[in-house]
Amino acid sequence: MPKRERVMRMSVELPLWRALTGYRVLTMLYAIGLCATAYSRFARPWVAVAYFAVLFVWTLATLPRVRNAASCTRRFLAADLTVALAGILLTPLADNHQRIAGGGPTLPSIWTAGSVLAFAIKGGWRWAAGASTAVAVVNLVERGSPARDTVHNVILVWVASIAIGYVVEVARASERTLARALEIEAATRERERLARDIHDGVLQVLAMVQRRGAVLGGEAAELGRLAGEQEVALRTLVSGGLLPVSRVSEDASAGAVVRVVEEPDDDGPLDLRALLAPYAGARVSLAEPGAPVELSRPAARELAAAVGAALDNVRRHAGAGARAWILVEDEPDEIVVTVRDDGPGIPEGRLAQAEGEGRLGVAQSIRGRLRDLGGSAELVSVPGQGTEVELKVPKGAGRARGKKAERR
Repeated sequence: MPKRERVMRMSVELPLWRALTGYRVLTMLYAIGLCATAYSRFARPWVAVAYFAVLFVWTLATLPRVRNAASCTRRFLAADLTVALAGILLTPLADNHQRIAGGGPTLPSIWTAGSVLAFAIKGGWRWAAGASTAVAVVNLVERGSPARDTVHNVILVWVASIAIGYVVEVARASERTLARALEIEAATRERERLARDIHDGVLQVLAMVQRRGAVLGGEAAELGRLAGEQEVALRTLVSGGLLPVSRVSEDASAGAVVRVVEEPDDDGPLDLRALLAPYAGARVSLAEPGAPVELSRPAARELAAAVGAALDNVRRHAGAGARAWILVEDEPDEIVVTVRDDGPGIPEGRLAQAEGEGRLGVAQSIRGRLRDLGGSAELVSVPGQGTEVELKVPKGAGRARGKKAERR
């Protein structure tokens, strides 16, 4: 029988909603108790009784509404705040003026704070500020004048609700960060497990087919060559991680949800290794540092394009059987990329002749790109011993050009 997976969701809000549920019940009972003890002093006690009957039914009936953020909708919050504000405005009608002037409590009393706290937990400090401001205005209308105790209570509710709303927003941000970290950790472990399985199986079989094909020759040699290309491509994919997977998380009613999304960043540096990795193959070897080789995006793309042009020349002029090597060096002030092949080399004067004939592959695609970046391209070729192209780009290349383009 297969195991059933248990999905656990994180939510720092659930304890707050539970606490709010208990607060609403207790403060409702407290408000009814205050009314019962002062019943004989009310000018129109039947108004108070009618309101508390509504408050009692409303509080108990809406308990499921304050269990989580999903059920606590905007419409419910508006209705709940209306019940609290109506109770405040009904206080002068039910109670006598002397008690109100002497600082007597409103009909809903501290139950009103529960409605404001629901706004804070649901929408953060901005929602809390709006709800508490509405309560403050209605309290001032009910009192008729800004008495000291009224102002004190209004400021207390206003500050407390905004503080709780801010804490909720900070907690949500922490929850998203934790969810993202856990998701990345789980994805990394899964990738490592798959890499081990692939390395122990598929990659070893492909390597064996390549070796045996080279020994047998004929059609088996071609099969071995194809197996070697697939081995290099698969090894690059498995051991990659050069282009990080972007993940962001968002809050749901029961916790944080992590989604895989694209996060374009056109301003930050680019890892040159990520652009050169696709060039690696059965006949092209790539040697690179273990750490990221960062360049501005325009410079990285131009340098990678120059490397691609050099490899095109290898395939076109050195023959299908020629091998090439790419060496990436991260120097303190510049990035050096060397492309070397084992072809027949370039006869002396051939490049000048090609430029005269209008073929500007080396002059424009390689040297021109590097010159625009403030770098250099040096080509050394010995007939019969292959060709070596050394590309140098300063680390600040491309940034000034990008800023000029923005100003335009």
